[in-house]
Amino acid sequence: MISTGSIRTVVGIIGNVISFGLFLSPLPTFITILKKRAVEDFSPVPYLATLLNCMMWVVYGVPFVHPNSMLVLTINGIGLFIEALYIGIFFTFAPRRLRLKILSILAAELLFVGVVLGGVLGGAHTHDKRTQIVGILCVIFGTAMYASPLSIMKMVIQTKSVRYMPFYLSLVSFLNGVCWTAYSLLRFDLYILIPNGLGALLAAAQLILYGIYYRTTPKDEKKQNLELPQIVPTNAPESLSSVTIEK
Repeated sequence: MISTGSIRTVVGIIGNVISFGLFLSPLPTFITILKKRAVEDFSPVPYLATLLNCMMWVVYGVPFVHPNSMLVLTINGIGLFIEALYIGIFFTFAPRRLRLKILSILAAELLFVGVVLGGVLGGAHTHDKRTQIVGILCVIFGTAMYASPLSIMKMVIQTKSVRYMPFYLSLVSFLNGVCWTAYSLLRFDLYILIPNGLGALLAAAQLILYGIYYRTTPKDEKKQNLELPQIVPTNAPESLSSVTIEK
């Protein structure tokens, strides 16, 4: 008989693959930046927020905080690397004033993570206590990020158009949330369950809205680039980033 641990590992691997796809979803935005050698009106804040989120989940997944969380650690380590590349590209083509903003936010994030890491190592002497402290912070950041599509959903209802809410991004976000929710239930982990369960529910709501308003979306709109928030509703996630979608 297949053990619960084995099933959880398989689910976690699937979650890693889906989350990796979500981390790559802003690529069209950065292809545009590289081609134009300018960041135009794109904001670095979503990528900086996702970077912080990944850093916190990496801290959560290290063995001395929460043992047996290798799959949480791997995907967020990969996400951390990808987001760092995005920010590096953004920084290269950003004007001086925006570069200073990026550096100040990045410095604040690194200081915050350093304080958290130092605090849990110096003040919390058991895995349970360290997991609780870091887990609560991850839930707060993850929940805040998952709440970001609410503005897009409100726009869909007001305009009766899904032009600002790409179907495949919503679908993959839903699958990702479901996958990591299942992962958290197989060996109960409240801190992974809360943000990913919420993310799955919000993504499901987006799919419902898509089904309701797809037919009322004008078909003759001009092709354009739209910058959208990307959730990386992972074990941490998977996020905010931005992705350029062509219609």
